[in-house]
Amino acid sequence: MALLHVNVDHIATIRQARRGIEPDPVTAALMAELAGAHGITVHLREDRRHIQDRDVQILRQVVQTRLNLEMAATEEMFAVALELKPDIVTLVPEKRQEITTEGGLDACGASEVMRRGIQRLVETGIRVSLFIDPELPQIEASAQLGAQDVELHTGAYANARLEQDITHELRRLGHAAERAHQQGLQVNAGHGLNYSNVQAVCRLPYVAELNIGHSIISRATFTGIQIAIKEMLSLMRDA
Repeated sequence: MALLHVNVDHIATIRQARRGIEPDPVTAALMAELAGAHGITVHLREDRRHIQDRDVQILRQVVQTRLNLEMAATEEMFAVALELKPDIVTLVPEKRQEITTEGGLDACGASEVMRRGIQRLVETGIRVSLFIDPELPQIEASAQLGAQDVELHTGAYANARLEQDITHELRRLGHAAERAHQQGLQVNAGHGLNYSNVQAVCRLPYVAELNIGHSIISRATFTGIQIAIKEMLSLMRDA
């Protein structure tokens, strides 16, 4: 069974709507772990629109599973990661005007800042994952950059509506997972996964971890976070 990392960014989004102190993403992370989550994911964006520096500092102290820090490949964020020392850093593309992450990172066109940053993280003992589209050149470039993991962007699959398009996107993800495994990379996946579409991704070869946030937090609005996580874990096990 694939492991589940729960992204608690949207808890912080609700908090920041009022610039207050609740709901607390740290509390959500602890409840997620109690419900069986295998790790906690947060995206510390350059504009700090939801998760704040204080959040990740406290999470680093209290998370008992694994802390996965999503971030842009910039000098500022590499410095934050090297000081924080999360278990995993996932490099993602980032645009100020986007609502959420759109598309995968361009590993093929990696800047010198990204290359140096990845090397420094690896040398420090921090695991590095690259969030990329399921394309073979991106996978090969990720391996050449020294990443240990790739997180396959499942957005195109999640947004597909016609059966033929869903099948096509699953085939793309499957081929990408096979190639990543051949390159010695751990295969993770995420973006847009929910209670209706997660099982097909769980059945793909070599998928080790899923990062899921929005659908779990949405479900938790009605059921509570622990029930929402247990329901997702049950679906993943059944797959």
